[in-house]
Amino acid sequence: MSEMNEYTPELFELIDAEGNKKNFELIDAAELNGEQYFAMVPAIEDEDFLNSDCDLVILKSIFEDGEEILASIDDDEEFMQVSEFFLQRMEEAMEYVDDEEFEEV
Repeated sequence: MSEMNEYTPELFELIDAEGNKKNFELIDAAELNGEQYFAMVPAIEDEDFLNSDCDLVILKSIFEDGEEILASIDDDEEFMQVSEFFLQRMEEAMEYVDDEEFEEV
């Protein structure tokens, strides 16, 4: 029996419009303007990962036929607003980590 800890990534298998499956790691989640959004990056699956682009994927929770699914954001203004929110949170988190490392030295 494996033991989960705080460093175990939360993985999601997503299926694109062509039916291709790919694993993503959840980086952040937030509710904005009453909608739920998720920021993810492709999961590390092999050694070639280090040579690949690590694009941030932002998805929106929607309900389709009574089932919750994650979908791309089609509205450009909404996408820009949510992207900026997640990028700002990531920058703040990195600053916090840098400050913590500096204080320990």
